[in-house]
Amino acid sequence: MKEIAEKLIKWYEENQRQLPWRKEPTPYHVWISEIMLQQTRIEAVKKHYETFMKELPTIESLAKVDEEKLLKLWEGLGYYSRARNLKKAAILVQEKYEGKMPSSYSELLQLPGIGEYTAGAIASICFQEQVPAIDGNVLRVVARLTANSQDILLPQVKKQITNQVKQILPKQAGKFNQAIMELGETICIPKGNINCNECPIREYCKAYSKQLTSQIPVRNPKVKKKTEEKTVCLLYYQNQIAIRKRKEKGLLQQMYEFPNIPKLESMSSIEEQIQNWGLQLQSIQEIGKVSHIFTHRIWNMDCYIAKVKSKNTEFIWVEEQELMQKYALPTVFSKILQRKEETKLCDIQKI
Repeated sequence: MKEIAEKLIKWYEENQRQLPWRKEPTPYHVWISEIMLQQTRIEAVKKHYETFMKELPTIESLAKVDEEKLLKLWEGLGYYSRARNLKKAAILVQEKYEGKMPSSYSELLQLPGIGEYTAGAIASICFQEQVPAIDGNVLRVVARLTANSQDILLPQVKKQITNQVKQILPKQAGKFNQAIMELGETICIPKGNINCNECPIREYCKAYSKQLTSQIPVRNPKVKKKTEEKTVCLLYYQNQIAIRKRKEKGLLQQMYEFPNIPKLESMSSIEEQIQNWGLQLQSIQEIGKVSHIFTHRIWNMDCYIAKVKSKNTEFIWVEEQELMQKYALPTVFSKILQRKEETKLCDIQKI
């Protein structure tokens, strides 16, 4: 067990990727990067991280930031409750810890949005506390090392793997945690292109010796996603487009969206809906279908672009440039603007 830790750390020191948050691994930098990396690819996070740090370089600036600006900075990362929890936690750190991140695992767990993994990462990397940081990469690596054929998504299996990691956790816990995560992200990857020949600890891996790497880890099928059919309208009055703010609770809460309703089957029913919004239709054209997959549901959207002769007070009317600069538009709706570009209807005068 000791040899595994030593070899992993040596491999990490020689092969770690150069990532923005590793240049200066302060508690704030590690915290923000780890929250961003949840459910998001590293390549997508890099640019967002650098922009975020430029705008909000300190915990104090995060605590004071306007929520609209915060969500705009988070645009494209998804799971926007993560951003809101960052602000809540920053306010608490300002009030309770004089603006400095708490240094212990147990205290970090008390902050909004920080779970066992993130607390373990911050405590071990920044404060050298000897605690594990168990994410999906670590679960996969350890499951293969031990040829664990149980479902790694089960709480009892995660607890078992956590205890196994604790057994081999060295004093350099932060470096070890980063090393095993790096291994899972670059070599011991999900089924498909596993690169066992490059693995520094393959001699200890039971799944490798038993040729089970393609069968392990085990993840039982998730519940089937619910599919929703929608009709979405890009409504233009002169050079302004209509948006509205979503409700305070539920999916994409308090984000901005284009007017949409459950799917309408005919053009006449869509025209009637536009009239029901208190708008006088001038012209309308279909621009195609767009789909978006959320964690627990799928949206299939029929998308239309329409020109209207007046505005209403139900919607917010903004120029597209202002929309892109100021308002947090979820990826699902950004896709529709992209579809509009693809149909070469950039100029509303064309419809």
